[in-house]
Amino acid sequence: MFATFIRLIAGRPPPELEHNPFVEEVRVRDSRIRRDPRTLRFILICWILIAVKHVLVIWACENYATPFHQLWVNFPTWLLGALATGIYFARTRVRPRR
Repeated sequence: MFATFIRLIAGRPPPELEHNPFVEEVRVRDSRIRRDPRTLRFILICWILIAVKHVLVIWACENYATPFHQLWVNFPTWLLGALATGIYFARTRVRPRR
């Protein structure tokens, strides 16, 4: 308001931006990064290792006297893997085919 008042007193014309106060164009870019095939391969290898670990823990809990259930070991491992994989897929996008 004060700047407008000074412009009125000084007799200066308003800047060009005020002549056209409407938005003429908006450009939106997809900010998600593309999925890397090496990262996808690494995620697949990690899930295979998690599956092998699950089988080994189940086998160990069945064959040896353990004071805990197998899910006390397997569930947190699966949950962390699922969380990490879900975050990666949510924050990336599929690379377009050429």
